Amino acid sequence: MSKCILIIEDNNDIRESTAEILELTGYKILQAANGKLGVDMALQHKPDLILCDIMMPELDGYGVLYLLSKNAETDAIPFIFLTAKAERVDFRKGMEMGADDYLTKPFDEIELLNAIESRLTKKEKLQAYFSRSLQNLEHLAGGSKNGTAELKALIASRKIRQIKKKQILYYDGDTPQGVYIVLEGSIKTLKLAEDGRELMTGLYKTDDYLGVNSLLLNAPFTDTAEAMEDTAVCLLPKDLVLTMLDKYPDLGRDFLKLLAQNIHEKEEQLIELAYNSVRKRLAQVLVRLSKQNHDAEEFKASREELAAMAGIATETVSRTLTDFKEEGLIEKKGAVIHIQDLNRLIKMKN
Repeated sequence: MSKCILIIEDNNDIRESTAEILELTGYKILQAANGKLGVDMALQHKPDLILCDIMMPELDGYGVLYLLSKNAETDAIPFIFLTAKAERVDFRKGMEMGADDYLTKPFDEIELLNAIESRLTKKEKLQAYFSRSLQNLEHLAGGSKNGTAELKALIASRKIRQIKKKQILYYDGDTPQGVYIVLEGSIKTLKLAEDGRELMTGLYKTDDYLGVNSLLLNAPFTDTAEAMEDTAVCLLPKDLVLTMLDKYPDLGRDFLKLLAQNIHEKEEQLIELAYNSVRKRLAQVLVRLSKQNHDAEEFKASREELAAMAGIATETVSRTLTDFKEEGLIEKKGAVIHIQDLNRLIKMKN
């Protein structure tokens, strides 16, 4: 069955020429001349993808995206903004609101088709990550079958958000909108010291949850979350999660376990920073990274990331890694670290 694309554009020439190109390629096309009509058509027809202009009468593109993101039936539809060159500086606003991509007018046929094909392909690919994450929820809510089923349904209905490498997911002090699940990639949380150095407070991989602490404490985020690589996340809205936790006590207890685990890990990190030598702090970071990568002997970590996690200078990381290599503890090629003697790293005393 051919994919259905909704074009929301008030310029008749652009809308009709875009529709002609896509129809010739085999797509089924719907057209809306303004934002209000576009929202109505999206709700009625549930297209596979939406192309939407930003500056339009009655309801602009931001308003269209906002209304569709609030509806469970349209929230997961890939959304591409069409922007004039003068509006390009504002595209970040749309991306932060949940848009998947943008095209700058005038765009050519190849740019248009590549953007659409890329988004449709990525949506299909990420459904596999959804399936895996839904299966892994069994251990989180094992004591409540109904709670598990409802949590799965909640995740399956939410839109997958793409976060580019080094893009910020949220800032220290932001009010949490809910709990994030990492579907693909990795996210680090960090705090800035007065001298400008970063201290990494957490590392989150596939199937990990971010924001549980702030959600349960009803408090702003206390650190900043940044993508370490291109990452896919899913946001579970705060009000829906809290309703489920009230409804299913077993699920609530498991979220409390996650909170307690996070607090324990931060306590261990503070003890390391306060009392351990530089060598032992870096050794413990390497051990922690191995465990977070499912006891992998090999993983990637830059000098800057290791310095942030251990609370030491980048130059000190370089010297200490060289020492570890000479002592036969690790091998290192670029950012790839291969642990050769995990037990000695664990038992390191100074």
